Amino acid sequence: MPTEPPSGQTVQLHEQAAAEYDEAFDWYFSRSVDSALRFDAEVERAIAQIALKPQRWPLSFLDTRKYLLTDFPFFLIYRESVSGVIQVLAVAHTSRKPEYWKGRL
Repeated sequence: MPTEPPSGQTVQLHEQAAAEYDEAFDWYFSRSVDSALRFDAEVERAIAQIALKPQRWPLSFLDTRKYLLTDFPFFLIYRESVSGVIQVLAVAHTSRKPEYWKGRL
């Protein structure tokens, strides 16, 4: 599971976001190893981009931001703490119940 970008701010995955990532990875892996590896690489790229410029994506509910993956139907929902650590709150499928993750704030 990706958590350490090569440079930029520290990114941490909320425990439930990590479980969502694992579930999605396993789903893709059960269908195609290549798809699972591409999903993993895209999530890693997303985390690296967020770490470098976390304020690039627009603010949303309670100072969270959403990064939409390009090739997979998932958002990374994250926020910056006062200390500068970025917390990914959810690896959310775009068709899943919206804002289910708000209880993690």
